[in-house]
Amino acid sequence: MTPFHRARRRRRRIGLSAALTGLLATLVLAGPAAATPDPDRDPTTEVESTEGAGERSGAAGDDGIPGVDEIVHSDNITQLANIPREEGLSGTNSDIAFQGDYAFAGNYDGFVVYDISRPSSPRLVTQVLCPGAQNDISVTGDLLFLSVDSSRSDDSCSSESQPATEADSWEGIRVFDISDVRAPRYVSAVETACGSHTHTLVPERRDVYVYVSSYAPDASFPDCQPPHDGISIVKVPRHAPERAALSRFEVLFPDGGFPGDEDGSATTGCHDITVYQALDLAAGACMGDGILMDISRPDRPRVLDRVQDAEHFAFWHSATFSQDGSKIVFTDELGGGGAPTCDATVGDEFGANGIYHVTGRGHNRALSFQSYYKIPRHQSQTENCVAHNGSLIPVPGRDIMVQSWYQGGVSVWEFTDSDNPREIGYFERGPVNGDELAFGGSWSAYYYNGHVYSNDQKGLDVLRIDDRRTDPARRVHLDELNAQTQPTYR
Repeated sequence: MTPFHRARRRRRRIGLSAALTGLLATLVLAGPAAATPDPDRDPTTEVESTEGAGERSGAAGDDGIPGVDEIVHSDNITQLANIPREEGLSGTNSDIAFQGDYAFAGNYDGFVVYDISRPSSPRLVTQVLCPGAQNDISVTGDLLFLSVDSSRSDDSCSSESQPATEADSWEGIRVFDISDVRAPRYVSAVETACGSHTHTLVPERRDVYVYVSSYAPDASFPDCQPPHDGISIVKVPRHAPERAALSRFEVLFPDGGFPGDEDGSATTGCHDITVYQALDLAAGACMGDGILMDISRPDRPRVLDRVQDAEHFAFWHSATFSQDGSKIVFTDELGGGGAPTCDATVGDEFGANGIYHVTGRGHNRALSFQSYYKIPRHQSQTENCVAHNGSLIPVPGRDIMVQSWYQGGVSVWEFTDSDNPREIGYFERGPVNGDELAFGGSWSAYYYNGHVYSNDQKGLDVLRIDDRRTDPARRVHLDELNAQTQPTYR
């Protein structure tokens, strides 16, 4: 049996249900990417691991796997700080957004605001308790947005879990006023079909459009009926966010999208969308499909091209444009974030990134596949590991990303040569449990104003990369960063 066929058989064992629900059926933990997860169950506290054997640079033990909680990293990566998770916010750490000297870190129990004016000494500013998985987070101006993709009894921050089969259950977008970051104020909420697994801001001068990604409809869910073949678009007036409302539901897959097979997820909505407003483009990772969209009319996005990869992609998860917009990196979340897919058996073309070129012009633009990239460091069978959230490191003339891989850690990799991507730096911890599979690791790793910030289940990590290939990025300064609203770097 060839390595390719062994990998496909392993993918079948992982199972399509894992990709759809965000967890392995055999795991006794709450899946971080589940469509309707229970945020009252926290995968990060299922197993308590002891502090490991310290820190070292370079390779790990004889089998290449670090010890439990042991930190290993490449010579060009330095950990400057780790801020452990705050008391009262024990749920899964999720996404991060940035504004000025502040980092806003999402968590299944709410969100935390850190002062990062001194990256080596981040300081807690405030924490907000407002349960609702995933609490995917973004900021613009005085507004902060949270995605809620778990059925709640109502839209308040004191709501409780409630079955999606009940007609009065609520899921959707919450909006906060952060004009005073020390005291965020909850101002409005908008219910959306099938909730909001993630969201993407398309900020205009007067209004903010929010593309809401959600999926997994069911005939028994009154507020999430099939077919769910598009995205919800919410319009939020900047100066009257209390008037936030659903603008429309945009159908992106009139033919229903990829129907699914034994290896890949059927398309029933989108998982994540990244917009590049300077080019009026968006890239959508939509379960069984990758799409390129024209967003010159932000309230009416239009699909330009669709691609599928039934041989290698199980679940199209997220997307990142190159600086000039000529390339898109799509990620495949094989196993839904809860499976150990970074080993020799699975191989280096599954649970990986796919690099695509954007060809043609205008309405004739299309996506052309180039190659796959996966971290070259094998992980153990007790570590959930798969391609996850990342962002560009803005170096002129080069295409470099930093990216989280759950317990595979943080990878810095270059795809300037699209056919030969390669890792140029990494930071990771050993497994949180050396005996059985347990959830952990970095959910999001983004480069912001000279440093890498990783929202790990161990807390917020601040990393510095010292490398001639990435050093020019230190001259780039942003006032704000939501990785899914990709900026034009200057």
